[in-house]
Amino acid sequence: MAVSDSDFLPARRRALRLFGAAPVAAAFGALSIDAAHAASATTNTQDLASVTLVLGDQAGGTRALVEAAKVLDGTPYAFRWANFQGAAPLFEAQRSGAVDLAPAGDLPVLAAAVGDPTLKIVATRVGSGKQLGILVPEHSTLRRVADLKGRTVFISSARGSISQFQLYGALTEAGLTRNDVNVRFVLPVDAFAAFASGAIEVWATFDPYYGIAVQRGARVLRDGTGINSGLGFITASGAAAADPHKRAAIVDVLRRLQRAGDWALANPDAYAQIYASLTRAPLEAAKQITARASLRQHFVGNADIATLQKVADSAYRDAILPRRIDVQAISDTQLVAG
Repeated sequence: MAVSDSDFLPARRRALRLFGAAPVAAAFGALSIDAAHAASATTNTQDLASVTLVLGDQAGGTRALVEAAKVLDGTPYAFRWANFQGAAPLFEAQRSGAVDLAPAGDLPVLAAAVGDPTLKIVATRVGSGKQLGILVPEHSTLRRVADLKGRTVFISSARGSISQFQLYGALTEAGLTRNDVNVRFVLPVDAFAAFASGAIEVWATFDPYYGIAVQRGARVLRDGTGINSGLGFITASGAAAADPHKRAAIVDVLRRLQRAGDWALANPDAYAQIYASLTRAPLEAAKQITARASLRQHFVGNADIATLQKVADSAYRDAILPRRIDVQAISDTQLVAG
């Protein structure tokens, strides 16, 4: 089934409005960067007054958390946000040097490392496999994953997506193979609009698109519980990780993000309200999205690396990744010490 812009343009416009101004810019391939305040200060031996960090984001989720918890107020360095609708364009920007820090799920980080082995995993975010799943319209005749044989499944957002990993895992669980379905890759905002218009029958996607679609009536065939690790990661570009001034700023940002996650866990209702306001997501969807978000964060450690290596090996075995990734080689466990 071919899908063109003309098939769902009105729905696409509604989707762009739904996800707010920043994701709209990302949907059209533009880098959405907003200046933030900074103060001149020093931290121990590193002078950070001249540092500017570009903080990558997906669908405004990290920014909403930060602004809800107000943890970046008064930073001793400048920062600005760069928002994208999915991991693929986010990592393309990081690879080009336009983004310093990028948050993403486990498999997108590995896929990014295929094209950019200089990136460094610097932090781990603990979430849930319930953040993603395979969706069908409310009145679809499809009732289980086994019913997908011969169907076309649209995946957000590109090869190496957490949704691709989840789909293949669900197919195996149901006694099918990836060759039993036709797979298409579509960026999330476009897929959201196409699904809403009825142009997509089966959609494998992730929050916030997943949560909002379910709130609007989509039915879940299978979520990622027991298939996906539920871990997310924050990566630093190779250049940022190698710059001593930026390293010091990155350590500070990551500690502030930890505090933001702790605040959100302690204030779930307030966080959901602010998330809904900042991202323009419906409140009921926002409550579900924030309740299963990757909020607990820590600097990457050996246990995280071991878990991600299992994902990497599985993805390579299933031909999702073109080569095996050595997770230890792309991880920076000495960030705090350095």
